[in-house]
Amino acid sequence: MVERLPFTFTAYRLATRAATPFARYLLGRRLKRGKEHPERLSERRGEAGQPRPRGPLVWVHGASVGELIAALPLIERLAAQGIAVLVTSGTVTSAEVAARRLPRGAVHQFVPLDAPAYVARFLDHWRPDLGLFVESDLWPNLIVGCGDRNIPLILINGRLSERSFAKWQRAPATIEALLSRFDLCLVRSAEDAQRFGALGAPRLGVTGNLKLDGPALPVDPARFTELERALAGRPLVVAASTHAGEEVALIEAHRRLRLEFPRLLTVIAPRHPERGAEIAALARAGGLEAARRSQGVLPNAATEIYVADTLGELGLLYRLGRVVFMGGSLIPHGGQNPIEPIKLGAGVLHGPHVKNFSDLYQALDSADGAVAVADGADLARRLAGLLGDPGAQARLAAAGEHTVRTLAGAVERTMAALEPYLVQIRFRGRPEEA
Repeated sequence: MVERLPFTFTAYRLATRAATPFARYLLGRRLKRGKEHPERLSERRGEAGQPRPRGPLVWVHGASVGELIAALPLIERLAAQGIAVLVTSGTVTSAEVAARRLPRGAVHQFVPLDAPAYVARFLDHWRPDLGLFVESDLWPNLIVGCGDRNIPLILINGRLSERSFAKWQRAPATIEALLSRFDLCLVRSAEDAQRFGALGAPRLGVTGNLKLDGPALPVDPARFTELERALAGRPLVVAASTHAGEEVALIEAHRRLRLEFPRLLTVIAPRHPERGAEIAALARAGGLEAARRSQGVLPNAATEIYVADTLGELGLLYRLGRVVFMGGSLIPHGGQNPIEPIKLGAGVLHGPHVKNFSDLYQALDSADGAVAVADGADLARRLAGLLGDPGAQARLAAAGEHTVRTLAGAVERTMAALEPYLVQIRFRGRPEEA
């Protein structure tokens, strides 16, 4: 354990302590923008919304929906062993997912703002026996507070993008002081291990990507049946988690493809649903009929672009669309996670910018389990080949599923690494709560 904190830590702690009186103003602004839950604001100030469960408690923290879903299989395994689990995250959408999908024995709270007083209040109430941080959401006061209370911390599913690695290299003392407070860093790949090691992580293990072991996305059967009937067997392309700059290419691809597939429907599910009106306007400016799902409208025979500007419905779209383009990849964003559509039997296409999941896309591409496209014109050409050849669609989907199955196993490897810590907290327990 590092005894002295670098100056940046001290300055950060002083700044966050001084800013605490303004937290209510910050939370109020976020509430107006829909970024906070109106009935749970007190949790962001470290005030517990529920009592602490009896006995040993494992705390799992992830920033948002992606991290929460990645950790779900691990949370389920811990709960099945009778271990109470506290799950924290920082977004409204992740809280909604937690309410639907956390197992019995797990409770969700919003993570407190990283102010010393709020962190102390949070930790004094929950008193976790073990903290698991998912991926790389590292809050200094939270981490130092755990160290002060001798709460062992483990990073799970750790990843560091090239960009984040370069950023932390500019503050080596700060990141080393953070990572040194983790008993163990369990990371996705050898490349991640190299980066974490270079930044000062003292103990490392490569366990793979937990997202490969996650369950298939759920679906509402009634909504599935409703949309399936509305499609009436039309050829369908789903573009998922798209970003600004990609929809223009998708709309142009649709304009080209409709000459060969006049009944084609392109569904665009933007990464940020609030962009729905903007995307529908782009489609209409391109001479295409567009409808928005957020307005309660189903596609009819005339609809060409259907904007799925809602939350929590990708499981529905992936079950209907045999061909899925993964967004964030035609622009230099780094790509989105292709695992979820592949698990539901869809064939995946992606652009050249996939550094966020480079190892996974490399494995998929080399096994013909995904199709890489260079630009919008290439996307239209590859889509035409798949839409016109159901056998090629099936082979692409099957190769993708096989690759994902081959790469799975991160939950078992992570649980094995956690077992010595779980044995210790089971043995120690909390006599005053027994």
